Amino acid sequence: MTENQNALPRLEELRRQIRHHNYRYYALDDPIISDAEYDRLFQELIALEKAHPEWVTPDSPTQRVGFAPLEKFLPFHHAVPMLSLENAMDQGEVLEFDQRIRKLLRPNTPIEYVAEPKMDGLAVEILYENGNLMAAGTRGDGWKGEDVTLNVKTIRGIPWQLFAFRADVAPPQRLAARGEIYMDRRDFEALNQGREISGEAVFANPRNAAAGSLRQLDSTITAGRPLRAYFYGVGEISGVTFTSHWEILESLRHWGLPVNPRCQRCADIRQVLSFFRNMETIRDQLSYEVDGVVIKVNDLLLQSQLGEKSRSPRWAIAYKFTPHQVETQIQSIEVQVGRTGVLTPVAALAPVAVGGVTVKRATLHNQDEIDRKDIRVGDVVVVQRAGDVIPEVVEVVRTKRPDAAVPFQMVTSCPACAGEVVRLPGEAVYRCLNLSCPAQIKAAIVHFASRDAMDIEGLGDKVVALLVDQGLIRSPADLYHLSADQLKVLPGFAKKSAQNLKAALERSKSRPLAAALHALGIQHVGSHLAQVLADHFGSLEDLQKASLSELQQVPGVGEKVAASLTKYFANPANRDMIQALRHAGVAFQGGVPRTSVKDPFWDGKSVVFTGTLLAMTRQQAADQVVARGAQVSSAVSKKTDYVVVGAEPGSKRERAQGLGVSVLTEQDFLLRLGLAADDATS
Repeated sequence: MTENQNALPRLEELRRQIRHHNYRYYALDDPIISDAEYDRLFQELIALEKAHPEWVTPDSPTQRVGFAPLEKFLPFHHAVPMLSLENAMDQGEVLEFDQRIRKLLRPNTPIEYVAEPKMDGLAVEILYENGNLMAAGTRGDGWKGEDVTLNVKTIRGIPWQLFAFRADVAPPQRLAARGEIYMDRRDFEALNQGREISGEAVFANPRNAAAGSLRQLDSTITAGRPLRAYFYGVGEISGVTFTSHWEILESLRHWGLPVNPRCQRCADIRQVLSFFRNMETIRDQLSYEVDGVVIKVNDLLLQSQLGEKSRSPRWAIAYKFTPHQVETQIQSIEVQVGRTGVLTPVAALAPVAVGGVTVKRATLHNQDEIDRKDIRVGDVVVVQRAGDVIPEVVEVVRTKRPDAAVPFQMVTSCPACAGEVVRLPGEAVYRCLNLSCPAQIKAAIVHFASRDAMDIEGLGDKVVALLVDQGLIRSPADLYHLSADQLKVLPGFAKKSAQNLKAALERSKSRPLAAALHALGIQHVGSHLAQVLADHFGSLEDLQKASLSELQQVPGVGEKVAASLTKYFANPANRDMIQALRHAGVAFQGGVPRTSVKDPFWDGKSVVFTGTLLAMTRQQAADQVVARGAQVSSAVSKKTDYVVVGAEPGSKRERAQGLGVSVLTEQDFLLRLGLAADDATS
């Protein structure tokens, strides 16, 4: 046998062994060889592939080194929305959660739960087809994230092919596995040490490091970062059915996807609380950061019966740990100006580590809050990260107060423009009344360009500040009149970056009505309420013409929001800005208003889609029924009215049939819309 004939079987055996040891190490947390022995196998494979480059395959373990850089991230659509979780901050709220569930399902019987450490990382969904990794995306807004497939492929603990060691748990035809990308504390510290030595900016905490590493356009950078993953559930799935969440976790582990070994099945809520107390005790001893425990109803049929709210499932809750608290000193109190002119006092702190993060600043909210806590410059205060994320001052350590400390008084003139500062009746905040205040202009334009609004890539705080300070823009509409020649001569710009920003501005002109409405920065109108208003009225013109009473009839719009909308559209300056945006090419694209075409068959109904529709996309189908008065849900429950079934449906069809929910074929669906197949796609 020739040398080449010997080498090829050895190369294939090395790949098989390395994949097997990756599975043992990452998925089962049960390695059977030392790190040194693993490294020896890996180096042998590298040497063989170097000697025989014609044998290198794209799925070889050595190829997790990155791919050609991207110009931008493409959108990644979730077939089943990745909902957020409702939070519980104390034991009483957890017990209330359990009581609500038992009241809805079976009052006198304990509910079995699965308790999972709540990883402090970045949520992703990874799509496998016939066991092969096909795509991966971030959570984003729950419906649409960013495609990070190439970056995810560089993470060693995430298999490119699922395993099938047992026939009864063979990988499904299609699997959207959901997990958390994170970074171990030791790896984080080593990464920051290296960046410090090389003069690079260090990351604030492991979560920021993981998120920043995954969102790199150049995947070779991601490949050099020590990212890991734990998986906790599934979205879309076909080819296999489950009866419990625990069964899902066990199957994910068998298929080679890492699952946190500390997840635990709990017979009742008392066992859940015991698990939580133990996790809170050992949280600082873990190699990774956690900020609580996720509690999920184990029985999937019960999950489907409970259903979900607009943004979170009713069958799960996140029980957050008590925040870390430390003492530090307030060195000064600065006043910042927001986009609506609100002045916010911020404490500049002596740097201190809080739960693994160095904290230097904390919001003090407003003058009333400062007076209530009697916070003064020079005070020693107790600081915590609220929800282990946002720093806040909890209380003053009065025994350590300096003799010279004096009460804080809000400034009487704006720190950004020296304009008049007032506190309006009924408000807790002070405001700068100068509409030309540069700080307000900058903050308003940053908000306008943000991802949930006009999504203008490359237009962050620093670029906006530069454009305002250079006198190139004074309002959002001015952005669309910038030329590439004006941009390319600015500090930090070149011909390519100027062209990229111009292209991003051009793309933003066709953003949907909800995003453009959110971008206007109307007080009390966030992204969710903007979507509600866009769905209800269908066009900006109809929204502008709505009376106060008409606005208050919209679900979620109360007296305060209605008054804010009426006041905004009555302001000539705001109307002029909207007109200027229209002249610049911003379309304010709306759909058909729900109120104009209500259909008795769809109005007030709950609809779920499953499988692939041939006549239109799932989003287009959802838009059609929402326009007729229906609501679209991602899960089947006893409250579901119709399940629309396309090609290759998942387990939702079986759940619908089991619950007696009406199932519509695509042809039934089109007929109920009054459309033929060719009409739907025209």
